Amino acid sequence: MARNDGIDRTFARNQDLPTLDDVAKVQEHNEREKDSYSNQDIDTSQTYRNIHFKAPTDSYAAMFDQMIADGVISTRGLKADAVKYGELIFDVNSAYFHNHGGYEYAKQFYTDAYKAAVEIVGGEQYILSAVMHADERNRAMSEALGQDVYHYHLHVVYVPVVEKQILWSKRCKDKSLVGTVKETIMQVSRSKKWESKVALDEQGNPLLTAKGKKVLRTSYSVLQDDFFNYMKAAGYTDVERGERGSTEEHLTVTQFKVAQEQQRLEDVTAQIAQTEQALDTVQAAVEKKQKELQSLQKQTKEQRTTALTVQEIRSMGKKTITGNITLTPSECSTLKDYAVNGILAKAENSRLEDKLQQAQKSAAVWKQRYESLKEQVRPYLEAVKLAPEKVRAFLDAILTRTWQTRQHDQPSRRKSQDMEL
Repeated sequence: MARNDGIDRTFARNQDLPTLDDVAKVQEHNEREKDSYSNQDIDTSQTYRNIHFKAPTDSYAAMFDQMIADGVISTRGLKADAVKYGELIFDVNSAYFHNHGGYEYAKQFYTDAYKAAVEIVGGEQYILSAVMHADERNRAMSEALGQDVYHYHLHVVYVPVVEKQILWSKRCKDKSLVGTVKETIMQVSRSKKWESKVALDEQGNPLLTAKGKKVLRTSYSVLQDDFFNYMKAAGYTDVERGERGSTEEHLTVTQFKVAQEQQRLEDVTAQIAQTEQALDTVQAAVEKKQKELQSLQKQTKEQRTTALTVQEIRSMGKKTITGNITLTPSECSTLKDYAVNGILAKAENSRLEDKLQQAQKSAAVWKQRYESLKEQVRPYLEAVKLAPEKVRAFLDAILTRTWQTRQHDQPSRRKSQDMEL
């Protein structure tokens, strides 16, 4: 599975279709032949955006029979219960496409991925259908981000074939031909198509275990390497290879998507938590500024009350016959004190007014930041408010499944360390 490191990774898996019933079910899903689906993530209003890189000309089974009739493939020597159909699923986590522009970027990515599929399968003539799904909604990311996010991926249904040389037998009348190549056929064979390969070192020599046995690269590991290397060569250098030793090829489609997006959901949840924390910090700063503003207003009011009123000044002194104003010693002293206090108060008032204005501006800035952050987390808060139990149940289910998967995988991963690169 993808690690908790925010890195985008390519994923490729091969799925056997053992029975015709399996083939029919995959056809119904890939070609969107049903009117409704139990998978609630399928948004049929967006099905028109699905892209066929190779559209089927008939049912998958009918196309298979026609390929035999045309001599494109051969089932000679094949057992009745042999696997005759396969499906490749190519994928990158939803966040990768969301961060690169969405639908248009996904179209180009899977156009190149289809070219990789042609090489992996061995030729376009062995592909029955190749379709990019763009109508499956990523519920976790959509709810977390407050907008529709779709999970783009590619389904390629194909016939697994290998080249086989048919030799002239001893019963041939021309004995000189015995043992030579009579004809070359493309034999249907799942086991030979996906047989494990010997791992080689940098010099091209087989890698050996401590006991001297050859190290084998499983078919799944080879598929992952081939897909990753092709996409890297096509210019997609910002993705990494899917994790080695994972169990993705054994998961159902729904489990696979949930497991892939768990990491992205955790990242988004962490971002929301950080935003909420920042929101709390900004709100606390706003409250602090408001208290400072109230304190300054109080100080300003107190300073103003110490200044002389016009009425008090006018009531001082007595007018003489000559028109002069005489003050008593007490009034003169009081007036002087008031004058000094008035000058000091005016200066202090001026200083406090400046500080008050600065505080008001600062409070306005913090309030704006608070409103901005509040708006950013509004979709998440509304989602939690509208369906808290559903969100909590969804996260609990993911975390429980991940714990169970890790507990189940630990023994098998240690056992396969010598078998994987």
